[in-house]
Amino acid sequence: MNTPAFHAGERALQARAGSLERLAEVGTRVIRPAMPDQHRAFFAQLPFIVTGSVDAAGQPWASVLAGPPGFVTAPAADQLHIAAQPGAGDPLTESLIAGAPVGLLGIEPHTRRRNRANGRIATLGDGGFDVQVLQSFGNCPKYIRARQAEFVTDWAPPGPIRRTPGLSDTDRRLIGAADTFFIASAYPAATDDPDPAHGVDVSHRGGEPGFVRIDGDTLTIPDLAGNAYFNTLGNLLLNARAGLLFIDFASGDLLWLAADAEIIHDGPALAGFAGAQRLLRLQVREARHQPAALPLRWHEGETPPAPAASTK
Repeated sequence: MNTPAFHAGERALQARAGSLERLAEVGTRVIRPAMPDQHRAFFAQLPFIVTGSVDAAGQPWASVLAGPPGFVTAPAADQLHIAAQPGAGDPLTESLIAGAPVGLLGIEPHTRRRNRANGRIATLGDGGFDVQVLQSFGNCPKYIRARQAEFVTDWAPPGPIRRTPGLSDTDRRLIGAADTFFIASAYPAATDDPDPAHGVDVSHRGGEPGFVRIDGDTLTIPDLAGNAYFNTLGNLLLNARAGLLFIDFASGDLLWLAADAEIIHDGPALAGFAGAQRLLRLQVREARHQPAALPLRWHEGETPPAPAASTK
């Protein structure tokens, strides 16, 4: 019996959006068990890769690893090797365990390309780790702000991470100016479930600065038309915990957030967000902020920014 490409949470939202039958027909073709050669070459040219993982308490986290192009390689169609390790205090350090689920997002903002690879950590070493890829699929270029990464030649190791139970004013300023963030989500009990569709996912959200609305420790994000897979929202429908990552592209600061999510399908709140098909409301429970955590800085590309957030 073939395993469905999408799990129950994803299918429930697809049914609500009217895409269930179409995706049932094409799902196993668009979400593959191994990477095509184009994706293998794409990951190998990236200077950073976004990760999604789950800690021992079941909290998903989004994070990022960086290295010279070639630090990610694909020795086989179902294997990625990442020659990098997270720094002390990075939430990813709590999740790097053989057999643990992991979601990977390769994104190249200056070309507006992005591809996903979800799977499990196969082996660990001092210089990095290997991932057994169980799901491979691409995403459209919508809502990606064009910018190109460059390494900082005089980068020094960053200082300690500041942890707070909610958002600080510094955090709110970073979020309020952001045109991009990343969100990790997980199927319930993903660490113990072998089904490829029941793992961890990490995806991109983008829009004009201010597209993330802030009210104290609550964030609200419009969800617009996208590929209608509902990988993120399908997970959140079944498991409301989410992990967010904001990057300050000018300074290299990282802001990791742990939050509880609510999907708002209708009601007067949608009227304040032009074009929103639904809203994602996130109550932040924990924030971790580290200045100059990445040895990368970005400069804007020539591609004009897209207007709002996407449904992924």
